[in-house]
Amino acid sequence: MTTSSRHFIFGYGSLINSISRQVTGETGAAVAVKISGFVRHWSKISSHYGMSSVVVLADISGACNGVLVEVQGSELKQFDEREKGYQRVLVDLHSINFYDSSQILLAGPGSDIKIWLYQAETIVQPCQKFPVVFSYLDVILAGCLEYSSEFCDDFIELTQGWQHRMLNDRQNPRYPRVQEDLDTALLDPFIERKSRLHKQQIMLGYSS
Repeated sequence: MTTSSRHFIFGYGSLINSISRQVTGETGAAVAVKISGFVRHWSKISSHYGMSSVVVLADISGACNGVLVEVQGSELKQFDEREKGYQRVLVDLHSINFYDSSQILLAGPGSDIKIWLYQAETIVQPCQKFPVVFSYLDVILAGCLEYSSEFCDDFIELTQGWQHRMLNDRQNPRYPRVQEDLDTALLDPFIERKSRLHKQQIMLGYSS
């Protein structure tokens, strides 16, 4: 019997957001999960856009939440292009815990499941030149709220590096896939928990 593969990407940053995923390629429904053996950090990935991004590193004692999205094997190249600077690695299905146990993935007859994760090799700490920017963080948090406040809480608590420089760039967004129509009033309370910015700075929204 010929075995066919079902491919899933573990999205732990902007790929959590359904609109952001559609920019890159066709995906199936996303399932909220928590994965063990990895930790998410804020880190500078490249010199483009003047911002830092989230990355994950292997850590046997760690955990990270995100979504599993099914993609066709032919679509992986497009996501590889989007995730330049990361290494795509296979993840053991047994390291995945589902927020909703009824959504557990089962391989059908003659098929297997491959779960891919984009992993970084090192962390480059955010700084004044490459801060954590709201235009990117907003997209992630809005994606988290597509699932639940609990999922959003987990994103905040399971991400390392909040002590580094943050910038409310909503008036002049640096993130290229910014979503300026988001309801930032829903997002600000999550940001306020970790940001050292004044509340007035955090509440500054996008230009109309």
